Amino acid sequence: MAAEYATFALAPAVRAGGVLVRGAQKLHREFLDFVVDGRPLLQELSELDAVSPLAADVPPEIFGEDVRRLLLEAEPPLAGGRCVLYACPECAGLDCGAVTAVVERDGDAVVWRDFAWQTDEDVDLERDGYHGIGPFRFRADEYRAALAPLLAAGRPARPRVLLVGARATGLGRLAAALRSIGIGADIAQDAEGVTAEELRGYGAVAFGPEVGEPVRGAVRQAFARAGAADVAYVDGLAPVIPLLVAQIEHALDRTPTELRRVTRLEASSGEAVLEVTAPCRVTLLAYRTGLLNRTRVHLLHDEILAPGTHRIPLTPHPLKGRSYILARTTSNVPVPPVTYDPPR
Repeated sequence: MAAEYATFALAPAVRAGGVLVRGAQKLHREFLDFVVDGRPLLQELSELDAVSPLAADVPPEIFGEDVRRLLLEAEPPLAGGRCVLYACPECAGLDCGAVTAVVERDGDAVVWRDFAWQTDEDVDLERDGYHGIGPFRFRADEYRAALAPLLAAGRPARPRVLLVGARATGLGRLAAALRSIGIGADIAQDAEGVTAEELRGYGAVAFGPEVGEPVRGAVRQAFARAGAADVAYVDGLAPVIPLLVAQIEHALDRTPTELRRVTRLEASSGEAVLEVTAPCRVTLLAYRTGLLNRTRVHLLHDEILAPGTHRIPLTPHPLKGRSYILARTTSNVPVPPVTYDPPR
C-alpha cells in the first residue's frame, strides 16, 4: 500500500513589525509560507516568531539558491540533508535558532522529515525534535509546480505605501517609523505626475487627516487608471504612530483570511470580541491621547487563546474617554485596530 500523500502549496504571509512600547521596534517581513494539507506549517509550530527563507527582502541570488535547495537542485546548507524552513525574522542566523528538516527525494515523492529546532551545525533529534510534526510526503509534481515558478518570477515584492498629505501634519514621522521597520514610504500631496508603473508598486495608500474628498477621489482614479486594482486605502484612526503603523501593516497584508490566526476584533459595551482560528498568544493594548496629545498605553489582556470566539471584559479605569484598541499575536497584527468609547 502506498504511503499517504500530503498536499503542498505556498501562501503569502506576514511577520508584522511595529513601533512598540518605549520605542522598541520589530521588523516587518513579508514571505511565502508553506501550506501543508491546507494549513500554514508555521501555525503548527506554536508561538514561534519566524519567517521562511522565501522572503521579499532577501537578496535575489540568496532567494533563488534557497528555492533550488528546496527543489533538491542545490546542496542543502546543513549536514544530513537538512534545510532551513523557518529562521529568526530579525537576523536569520542559526545562533538564534531555526526550524530545519531533512528534505529528500523518495521515488515519485519529496519527503520532509525529522523536524527540529536547531542552533548549531549538529542537531539532537531526541532533545530538539518536533516529534508531533511530519514526516510529510508530497507528490513531486505538485511540489515542483508550487516552487519552480519562483525561479522565474523571483521573490515577492517588497511592501511600499504612499502617504498623501502634508509632511508637517505628522506624515513625516509616520514615514520614518514605517521605513525603520522595513516598509518603504513616500509622501506626496496627490498622485498627479506619478507614472502608472510607479503607482502599481504601492500596496497601500494612507490619507492624512487634512486631505479632502476631491483629492482622495482623484488619487483613487489615478490608481484605477494605472491598473492598481488591489491597492488598499487607509484613513487613520488617531494621530498615534503605533496605531497608524498597525493599520497600514494590515492594509498591506495579503494573507488569505482563512489562513490568519485572528480574523475579527470588535469593542463595544464594555467588552472586546475576538475571533481566533488557531491557538495563539493574543496581546490586547489600548491607546489613548491625554493632555498635550501625550499617548498612554494600557495592557488589557495577554494570554494564549484557543480557536473560537472570545469575549474579554474591558476595565473602565484605563479606558476613560475615547480609546483605540489593538490586538497582536506573536507573528502578526491580525486585524485593524478599533475605536472604543466606554459606556456611560
